[in-house]
Amino acid sequence: MRMASRYLRLLDPYMEGPDVMHVQERLTFYGFYDGEIDGIYNEDVHQNVREFQADFGLNPDGIVGPDTWNALGLDPERRYPMPEEGYSIEIDLDRKVLTLKRFTETIRTYPVAVGRPTTPTPVGDWQIIQKTTNPGGPFGTRWMRINVPWGGYGIHGTNAPESIGTAASNGCIRMFNEDVNELYDIVPLGTPVKITGEVFTGRVLSVGVEPGPDVFDITTTLVELGYYDGEIDGIYDEELAEAVRDFQRDFNLAVDGTVGVDTYEELQLARQQYLDIRDP
Repeated sequence: MRMASRYLRLLDPYMEGPDVMHVQERLTFYGFYDGEIDGIYNEDVHQNVREFQADFGLNPDGIVGPDTWNALGLDPERRYPMPEEGYSIEIDLDRKVLTLKRFTETIRTYPVAVGRPTTPTPVGDWQIIQKTTNPGGPFGTRWMRINVPWGGYGIHGTNAPESIGTAASNGCIRMFNEDVNELYDIVPLGTPVKITGEVFTGRVLSVGVEPGPDVFDITTTLVELGYYDGEIDGIYDEELAEAVRDFQRDFNLAVDGTVGVDTYEELQLARQQYLDIRDP
């Protein structure tokens, strides 16, 4: 799993995109939203997400992360049959190239923009599970969602064509609008998408994440730095999240209680400085 994700939350300016639209659609399905399906994560959507989370036994923080995505019924585990047409997509993050194949034959290659080091594109074997025309704004003229289970990732167009060929996105794959239009018309739902490359593969840590040694290590670091005095048990609970928020405030990070790339790196730097002072 990757270290960062497009978590949906209330920001200024508002977050926009087809992933927000999908949340609005699912909230409408469950009876928690009756507003316009416009792809804008505003105060109303934020409040409706909190109400949905409370009713489903989730932390009502208004942030759409992995648990909320799953509760909304994203169904990332659904697998489509291999399309009879034989199309597949391969994305090389290091070369920043998307290759369209039909069976073993290369049909086209396209330059793309990929995720920044702090918000890397998730490597792995995925499928296209949703297609949307004209999502607009930073998503350009087409959007194709892939079934990554911990956030809203897709292949899409862009309103910043100068970014193509660079590591510039929040984890999605950006294409020139004319290129994504062409690709969109060719590949059906279920098309395999193989993403390869060198990225940091740690987990995003937040309340309710499955216990593990990474949570244990983060807890130990917070104890060493004086931010936490609870039990070191590998469980990410609200007490640990509050310690993370205190650390984030002190280090001018986004105060969300979630350990992503930025928080993880600052924790490691702070720990190393602590060790250097303690054991010069």
